[in-house]
Amino acid sequence: MMFNEVVNIYDIYDVNQVKTTNKSIMSKPHTILCHECHYKVTLPALSHKQAAVCPRCGLQLTVFHNNASQRIIALATTSLIFLFASLPFKFLSFSVNGQTQSIDIMGSLWILVEKDYGLIALIQAVAVLILPAFVLISLLYLLVPLSLGFHPKNQQWLLKTLFRLLPWTMAEIFLIGVLVSLIKIMSMADIGIGLSFYAYLLFTLFMTITLLYVDKYQLQQLLIGNIEDEYIAIDPTRSIQTTWAWLFTSALLYIPANILPIMHTSVLGNDDPSTILGGVIILWKMGSYPIAIIIFIASVFIPVAKIIILCWLNYSVQTNQQHAFSERMFWYRFTEFVGRWSMIDVFVVAVLVSLIQLGNVMNILPGHAALAFCGVVISTMLAAMSFDSRLIWYEPEKLTGREKPI
Repeated sequence: MMFNEVVNIYDIYDVNQVKTTNKSIMSKPHTILCHECHYKVTLPALSHKQAAVCPRCGLQLTVFHNNASQRIIALATTSLIFLFASLPFKFLSFSVNGQTQSIDIMGSLWILVEKDYGLIALIQAVAVLILPAFVLISLLYLLVPLSLGFHPKNQQWLLKTLFRLLPWTMAEIFLIGVLVSLIKIMSMADIGIGLSFYAYLLFTLFMTITLLYVDKYQLQQLLIGNIEDEYIAIDPTRSIQTTWAWLFTSALLYIPANILPIMHTSVLGNDDPSTILGGVIILWKMGSYPIAIIIFIASVFIPVAKIIILCWLNYSVQTNQQHAFSERMFWYRFTEFVGRWSMIDVFVVAVLVSLIQLGNVMNILPGHAALAFCGVVISTMLAAMSFDSRLIWYEPEKLTGREKPI
């Protein structure tokens, strides 16, 4: 795969300046605001696989692909077909001492509801089924009519909603959680993989490829036309206080999430509760070093690191620090990228609880830490979303919420 050619648009206000490196037909320059630092630039037309990068904070503003909408339509349709194909068939099976338990995706959710963990079932259903389906159907709703020559209704509202919900789609995280679950129990029993597993694997693959072609700016230009981004006033007090509130919530939830058992394993009536860190230690002793490292990073290191980093970032803008701009932007993007991957442990518990229900022989039940840890992940994600990265680039005298960025 070829790397995108990057156009670093320092002071590109005359499109003629880039004609020597961009052989595409130049159109009228478009004004765009970087949504992370609100630096205002004039964007030239881009060639196939060219990307424009914000000269101040380094954010990739947009990348252009030829025939992107046709590719999105084809890939999104394929993704939906595999998603629906993953629902009716057997997903996984677990067999030990002559007893077998098999599940499909919808059945696994019902098992969680029966075990009085309907909230985890709801979160799993929304993150791995409902929201991915909504995203794919929304893309088709927006682009199929456009390919036929007319614009769909409510396109601007749907486009905004689509990108707000994208961070909460976790199909690939769920799939990795399933793989981790299988590795954890392979030595205990025979594992069977059904058709739905392969269908969901292909769905995840095609959806990931689909999203590679989804670019907010390009879709906006295609659906709405050349519109100039409006300056959005900043409210430093509200942003800072909201972020502190979510961070305080996540820190409180992190305590029971690590002290209480995240799941209970019962073998022949003997209950063996395990915490997150205890599970990591057991995996390490069993020799499953890669899985132990993955769980430790995703469930122990990342939540703590994210809370600490966001506390530092929020304190730095609250005290109007005017240094280390690029470093703070790097760590802000780090927290946004890694935050949702902590859901791996929650999905591991959900899969194991759904799969291993063999009466007195062996069964697994979720612990109270599962809900607490789920709350940690959600609250840290909301903390990152409430943090306004534009505050990093403001001078102290401009932190009133009325002035435009420097």
